[in-house]
Amino acid sequence: MAEAHQARVSKAVEDMVQSLERNHIRKMQGRMFQCSADCCERSTDSMTQVHQCIERCHTPLGQAQGTVTAELEKFQDRLSRCTMHCNDKARDLFDSGAKEPAVRAMMENCVGSCVDDHINLLPSMTRKLQENLDSISQLQ
Repeated sequence: MAEAHQARVSKAVEDMVQSLERNHIRKMQGRMFQCSADCCERSTDSMTQVHQCIERCHTPLGQAQGTVTAELEKFQDRLSRCTMHCNDKARDLFDSGAKEPAVRAMMENCVGSCVDDHINLLPSMTRKLQENLDSISQLQ
């Protein structure tokens, strides 16, 4: 993928992840640390009970991080498939006798469309992730 396209999609994804981290994950981290501190205050519990309590406190954050990671992997897979399709089209065009500048231009346009399409998917992906993170938060 051309560097400019790569930079555009990376920036858009990074902005989305930072927003999720700022508005959802940090709150979950705060609850996790408070919960863990509360576990440590239980002076009558055994060491095993305290460790189990702390593990329960960490579970929602782990689920949240897993959810975000899985969604980002699906996004990356879809984008990769799209750009692979562009590569196939470019190869076919080149094999049909097209000159290199025409193939490069087609490839640039195709990859640009892939990036545009996938950047346009980010708002709905963000809403879906926010809903999932909110539902995980409510389980705490």
